[in-house]
Amino acid sequence: MADNNFININDEHDNDSHERFQAARKSTWVSVVVNCLLTLVQVVTGIFSGSQGLIADGIHSLSDLIADFVVLIANQKSKKEPDEDHHYGHHRYENGASLILGALLMVVGIGMLWSSANKIHAPDSIPQVHIAALWIALLAIVFKELLFRYMLSVATRVKSSMLIANAWHARSDAASSLVVALGIIGNISGFKLLDPIAALIVGLIITKMGYSFLADALHDLMDRSADAETEEKIRQTLLETNGVLGLHNLKTRKMADSVIVDVHLEVNGDLSVREGHDIAVNARKSVLEKYNVLNVMTHVDPYKDNCQNQ
Repeated sequence: MADNNFININDEHDNDSHERFQAARKSTWVSVVVNCLLTLVQVVTGIFSGSQGLIADGIHSLSDLIADFVVLIANQKSKKEPDEDHHYGHHRYENGASLILGALLMVVGIGMLWSSANKIHAPDSIPQVHIAALWIALLAIVFKELLFRYMLSVATRVKSSMLIANAWHARSDAASSLVVALGIIGNISGFKLLDPIAALIVGLIITKMGYSFLADALHDLMDRSADAETEEKIRQTLLETNGVLGLHNLKTRKMADSVIVDVHLEVNGDLSVREGHDIAVNARKSVLEKYNVLNVMTHVDPYKDNCQNQ
């Protein structure tokens, strides 16, 4: 017996979704304001002070600004209710946003690597950096670290992988600003190569993080399963349901921060269709109430003593 009726999102789930939307919008707009200011100050100061590292860091902040708008758009789209073409909602807009973020970071990072390599290849073209660049780099470190801590706390509270990715993006900015500051100090001290080397390191950091976000988003878009711990918790919840004697073919697939579950439940073969149906409904309800699961698709099978539970 297949029980494939779609379960509407309950009021509690609606409240959670609304909270996640509001938190994402607020934290992202804070990031937009900070990155606007940092981009302007870093690029302008970098040009006049002769620091390639500071210019690279400013371009990194500009990429953050673009990324913030991508997150805002995805956050708006992902909260749309299910419709005729999207029976499970639009949650994968978040996966798409993470994919774009990763691609953006990789493009920016590779561009920085190319520019820095050219400077290192021609050391005579490296100018002496003005000390003003150092003060701006230090100021950027403070602002980016504070932004990271704020965004991560919000993302953790609402359990959004997209916001967590964006928060760690901000942390990568703080780390890159630290590298840039060290490069500027080295340049001012007479080691001119250290400024483009700092820009090179920033490019490597950005490229690596971009690849990580890109790979994770691709895996999720290809129906990656939930982690082993989550699957085991779901398994135990199903087995604890009164009337469920066993289960097999438990499968999960991620949809943004939620999970869709498919499972065969084993019940007493002498029960009526109605009784088996009620057991499946109770099992599904328990999972939906305890975990961030969009739907549980159940199939009821007669229990056999020699059945291999998987």
